[in-house]
Amino acid sequence: MAVAWSNVSVVLGGRTVLDGFDLSVAGGSWLVVIGPNGAGKTSLMRTLAGTVAHTGTIRIGSEDAGGIPGRERARRLAVVPQHPVIPPGIDVFDYALLGRSPHQGLRFSPSERDRRQTLEVLHRLELGDFMDRNLDTLSGGERQRVVVARALVQDTPILVLDEPTSFLDLGHQLEVLELIAELRTERSLTVVSTLHDLAVAGQFADRMAVLDHGRLIAHGSPAEVLTPEMISNHWGVHAHTDVAEDGSVTVTVRRRQQA
Repeated sequence: MAVAWSNVSVVLGGRTVLDGFDLSVAGGSWLVVIGPNGAGKTSLMRTLAGTVAHTGTIRIGSEDAGGIPGRERARRLAVVPQHPVIPPGIDVFDYALLGRSPHQGLRFSPSERDRRQTLEVLHRLELGDFMDRNLDTLSGGERQRVVVARALVQDTPILVLDEPTSFLDLGHQLEVLELIAELRTERSLTVVSTLHDLAVAGQFADRMAVLDHGRLIAHGSPAEVLTPEMISNHWGVHAHTDVAEDGSVTVTVRRRQQA
């Protein structure tokens, strides 16, 4: 399922944080949006999630997102926000099971299939031993994996992920992103995400977009976007990039010269 923004702008507190954004994401692709802090990446994700006021048009599939009711929207895209709100006192399994809510009837009663799918995702994210634990007792990284699990349990054709690997160590970063990559292949998912780690982003994206000061600076393949010049211009650091045969890009950042 494709996604497209057309002349989308967001104004927060009198300041334009997203300015005339235009971009189309082909169905089944993985777009990673990168940019320095304050570039507008989270606001862009929130426009797709429908949680921030904006001008312009967003299309989900062939429809204007503004005309899609909330529950139907939740059947089409699952969202991992940067700062998720977690109900107090809820355990891991029940929280992940909430991802099945858009697919349930008016009674919101989970079926055996709902429970089975939830168990499968939790085990694939190595969260099986945490199922009965209260989320309040988990570390930040463990909670983040549970939030990602809930989105995967939602079983939508589109995943919207705002810094999904925040708080995760390198091993769990790769674990989560590799699972998303596997599910993308299995389910023909469209993935739209932000990632702050350029080295990790270059390993998973097949399309990338650079935001800075709310404007789209560049978009294309990782090899086209992740260049030393681009990194220097927008992050202010010197980096070396290597492009592999599969098109993935390895980024090595150099330490700044000391005075």
